[in-house]
Amino acid sequence: MSGPRAGSTIEIQSYKHNGQLHRVWENSLVLKGTELIVIGANDKTLVQESDGRTWITREPAISYFHSKYWFNIIGMLRNDGIHYYCNISSPFVYDNEALKYIDYDLDVKVYPDMTYNLLDEDEYEEHRQEMNYSVVLDRILHNNLEYLLHWVRQRKGPFSPDFIDQWYERYLTYR
Repeated sequence: MSGPRAGSTIEIQSYKHNGQLHRVWENSLVLKGTELIVIGANDKTLVQESDGRTWITREPAISYFHSKYWFNIIGMLRNDGIHYYCNISSPFVYDNEALKYIDYDLDVKVYPDMTYNLLDEDEYEEHRQEMNYSVVLDRILHNNLEYLLHWVRQRKGPFSPDFIDQWYERYLTYR
């Protein structure tokens, strides 16, 4: 299975552990698509929630998905700098219909100065019990959370100084 083709637009679908569709981003432009990594971009994109509500993203964003790591990273370009929203999630799969992943509730919000907050621990605990996450899955998710925080502290991958800006420049060449 290969990744989506650079220059194409894809839908991004987020699911919960029980298979229920959680959230859909209408169209993201693929800037890089391989079996391992998908880097996408969107701006003013329609997002549909599982309860039918919709909203539109407010600012340009670069998304980073990996097929080996249990997280994905969204860098949002705002006036005061780049804000990151990181989802602890399953690695992505791409099946020509959409890029798909399972959202495991735990989120990390990273600010332009690289300070961060861990969010939704209560929601994670609730869903862990409700949907019977295994001990192994719980360990995988927490190990990947630590790995993600290591990336933040080390300014690795999407957290490196020019990563988001360079991909945003590439995005602008498509518009």
